[in-house]
Amino acid sequence: MTGAASFTIRSATAGDVPHVLPMVRAICDLHRDWDGKRFPIRDDVDRLYAEWLPKRAADPRSVFLVAERLIDSVPTLCGFLVGSIEQNIRIYTLTEYAYLHDLWVEPEHRGLGIGGAIIAEAVARFAQMGVQQMRGETALANDAARTLLARHGFRVGTIEMILDQPGQNE
Repeated sequence: MTGAASFTIRSATAGDVPHVLPMVRAICDLHRDWDGKRFPIRDDVDRLYAEWLPKRAADPRSVFLVAERLIDSVPTLCGFLVGSIEQNIRIYTLTEYAYLHDLWVEPEHRGLGIGGAIIAEAVARFAQMGVQQMRGETALANDAARTLLARHGFRVGTIEMILDQPGQNE
């Protein structure tokens, strides 16, 4: 467990999932607002994450972390990160990598170093698992995420190009 005077980063549990789901919804809504054709979020995304996140909490090859602050002496979740080890395609010598699926810090808790601390903890945990590479992707509009990841040693690896076919994905 890592932390500072104002917050703690810890492993998430299945019991944290109901408190993380509103943050998941916020991420999904933000991505849909930025580019609804690239991120056509399903209506049942909350249910899907409610099923998926407990599995990540129990999976020794996943990292599911929460950031917690004491607000009026009540522990309050204010951010989360979820990542897992994924298999690379067979043409590459790097057979697996850690993929950061989601990272979120509630707006009212930003600027406290929570995002950086949660990334640093994820990097350390995946390194302990022997993972040689971590990947994450951000929306084109998400300059803040790219800046945060770059501060922690991430580099741009690809640029995704999208063509929406007429009548598709509307």
